[in-house]
Amino acid sequence: MENSPISTRLAPLGLSTTGQVHLNLTPSELIEHALRRGEGTLTDTGALMADTGAFTGRSPKDRFIVKDENTQDSVWWGDINIPFAADKFDQLQEKMVQYLADKEVFVRDAYAGANPDYQLKLRVVNELAWHNLFCYNMFLRPEEGADTSWTPDFSIICAPGFEADPAVDGTRQKNFAILNFTKKMILIGGTGYAGEMKKGIFGVLNYLLPHEKNTLSMHCSANVGQDGDTAIFFGLSGTGKTTLSADPNRGLIGDDEHGWTPDAGIFNFEGGCYAKVIDLSAEKEPEIWNAIRYGSIVENTRYVPGTRTVDYANKSVTENTRTAYPISFIPNAVEPSVAGTPKNIFFLTADAFGVLPPISKLDKCHAMYHFMSGYTAKVAGTEMGITEPQTTFSACFGAVFLPLHPTKYAEMLGQKMDENEVNVWLINTGWTGGSYGVGSRMKLAYTRAMITAALEGKLDNVEFHKHPIFGVEVPAAVPNVPSEILDPRDTWTDKEAYDHTAADLAEKFVKNFEKYASYANEDILAGAPKVAVAAGV
Repeated sequence: MENSPISTRLAPLGLSTTGQVHLNLTPSELIEHALRRGEGTLTDTGALMADTGAFTGRSPKDRFIVKDENTQDSVWWGDINIPFAADKFDQLQEKMVQYLADKEVFVRDAYAGANPDYQLKLRVVNELAWHNLFCYNMFLRPEEGADTSWTPDFSIICAPGFEADPAVDGTRQKNFAILNFTKKMILIGGTGYAGEMKKGIFGVLNYLLPHEKNTLSMHCSANVGQDGDTAIFFGLSGTGKTTLSADPNRGLIGDDEHGWTPDAGIFNFEGGCYAKVIDLSAEKEPEIWNAIRYGSIVENTRYVPGTRTVDYANKSVTENTRTAYPISFIPNAVEPSVAGTPKNIFFLTADAFGVLPPISKLDKCHAMYHFMSGYTAKVAGTEMGITEPQTTFSACFGAVFLPLHPTKYAEMLGQKMDENEVNVWLINTGWTGGSYGVGSRMKLAYTRAMITAALEGKLDNVEFHKHPIFGVEVPAAVPNVPSEILDPRDTWTDKEAYDHTAADLAEKFVKNFEKYASYANEDILAGAPKVAVAAGV
């Protein structure tokens, strides 16, 4: 390589190639290369459509962290954070470098973290042009003409065509994503799923920010009102997080990953959005629909036969069809993506058991407990004959991305509540009047009205009563919402059935929390539902 700036960038990674190296190309250039290389096609809106291959989502069981002096006593080791040997990492890195030695590669310098004081400088080496476009869209872009010949805080080498030999390399399968906090590097191979890069850096920030910067990292969306009032939304898939945080009257800070600093409010980690597009329509989600244009990517979608029009209802490849675009493609996006201390926090759950109130207020103890629980309930329509809702618990609404123990993040949230005037609300976007099959889904208009009332301070002076089992505070009245739906027990025809179902759900909460109980402080434990649980259950 004759271009010294490029060789200087690659040398610390041990990488030298006889192939062509492209540095910080524009979206147009990357799209041209992707089309030339047969990596995708252009849709009729100008977006690049690409396939991710055998893997159409992340592979959590193949995501590892190198266990060494830096991480052995700090990482929450287990099924989520699987240890990997440092010498095996070095061996894989050497193999990947050899694999790329004669390949055309695409290099990108970028940032993660919109607040300069908490930023990671990134360098990404991609085998695929469309992956480099994904990184352009998803990470923060240096200003035009900025000097990026920096020493990166973290690097990614992503080579989907390179497959590991599990028997030799210490991986589980041929695919892998491995974080090394000592070498400050992520190796990704054997998978074309672009989200591994995004979530790899999220995992890095989830470790570094709480561990080194006293900053709470969060898997949430965030928006801000015209008066500067910030709100954040936590919620697992299917709870309405994207829909409810997309408010035309409020600026979008980000849709997925944020940090909450000790002194400077919150900031988005990313420079773009990575949204699901299954069954997307212009009517339901116009912002996302209109963002899918030239420069955007759509993954694993299919065309209406005989056209270049995407058929968003087509699930033939996967239900996890997605789009990636810069946040500037959203009209009300806030750039730079920073805002003040949150005034309101919303935990969203789709409770298919119909037990939890449609809106309730949480004190510090209940907020930490529900944060660590990360609850929703899905309707199990995927298996024949199963109609009972299935509970899903994911610590901090993103357990698979947490390198540290969940109590670390929950305690930081409690500390934030002590230090700031912030309201925490639990919003049930799920069922009312009975469980799935008996009751009905909460109307979106009512949920929006409840969130608006909370944001506008219209619940500050209303009367609340405590839920007898979950201990959360339920408002007696909410503007533009029928008062009879606010207490979930009142919506059930069979009150005894409600009591039984509520007690059963409470037991599920307690059972789930057993694995954390020995680590949790008294404040967190005080937020548990009040239910008699049989010994040994």
